[in-house]
Amino acid sequence: MACRTVLFVCHANTCRSVIAQELLRKLLREHSLGDSWQVRSGGIAAYARDGALVSLEARLVLRDEGIELGETVVSTDLKRNRHLVAEADLILAMTEEQVRMLRQGFPEADGKPVLTLKEFAGERGDIDDPFGREEDAYLFAKNEIYRCLRRALPRLMRGAA
Repeated sequence: MACRTVLFVCHANTCRSVIAQELLRKLLREHSLGDSWQVRSGGIAAYARDGALVSLEARLVLRDEGIELGETVVSTDLKRNRHLVAEADLILAMTEEQVRMLRQGFPEADGKPVLTLKEFAGERGDIDDPFGREEDAYLFAKNEIYRCLRRALPRLMRGAA
């Protein structure tokens, strides 16, 4: 199977989408599928910026999973890096609002599967933004993302988008 690209999207690319990106990379490695999918992430909100630091809390919940983020892992503003949307085979957003933003403001997403992560995993609803909240909110978001990724992994393994 040729390598395909999945793009995770959230507002600023400093919490949820980075957590999803890193957890999916881990799952793919664990299932010897690291060469099947390229995993990227980016932010879509007006305040998303290239080079912003990933939140400390996101780094800490990833560390709990054995994932250490290096200093080079920083945010990506999709408005300035539209090629990432164009190159994606599958786009998974954290909220229905972000799906609407992608469909309305990114012609690069036309004709591509653009879903919420929960929808792709066969669930409904959004993954709430933990930014600025207590550590438990980050842990909850990480666990929710991980659960969805585990549920969605068979679909990814089939190459289905």
